Amino acid sequence: MGLDFAQMVPSIPYILKGIGVTLKIVALSGVIGFILAILLALCKISRFKVLTLLADFYTSLFRGTPLVLQLMIIFYGSPQILGGQLEPYIAAVLAFSLNSAAYISEVIRAGIQAVDKGQKEAAMALGIPYRAMMKDVILPQAIKNILPALVNEFITLTKESAIVTVIGVQDIMRRSYVVGSDLYSFFEPILFAGLIFYVMVMILTVIGKWIERRLSAND
Repeated sequence: MGLDFAQMVPSIPYILKGIGVTLKIVALSGVIGFILAILLALCKISRFKVLTLLADFYTSLFRGTPLVLQLMIIFYGSPQILGGQLEPYIAAVLAFSLNSAAYISEVIRAGIQAVDKGQKEAAMALGIPYRAMMKDVILPQAIKNILPALVNEFITLTKESAIVTVIGVQDIMRRSYVVGSDLYSFFEPILFAGLIFYVMVMILTVIGKWIERRLSAND
């Protein structure tokens, strides 16, 4: 096959530096997306029909179009829309946050609706305001029930983050492509990048299973 992994050994530290870039994008996008998802989920179960329709439209829009399309629209469209070019890193975080919010909001909505109605009725009987009830009673129980699903969404976000290479972010994939260009041999560095992603996903999977066991033990 003519493979020569030895030639890329000096470039391994350069590729590994992309892990930090990838994790920063994923972590920041995950946090922002989670906050937005909570707001969307609350809108979806709101008594105000307008909020429900807007939240549903948002979700259908971001779930119904490719993530790479959303990323490219935000990055390449920013000069026309905002009057200036967004930094690739900012565009990536923005795109992933908005996209993950759409998916996570459905998970949170399902988690809220799965909470025993008696909890809500008891809180109302005690005169607890709606905002306090959601914050202190309903949401904590819902989040506990959907933690495994949230971990799965985070894993998916980690894998999908590889598409930031299309806008030039120096992540794992971009760095492996640069190494391939220098060596005139792409298979080895790209395969190495794939191995890095696999290890990262396996670590997150183990964490997810550990969380599930802890939650099962506490039930």
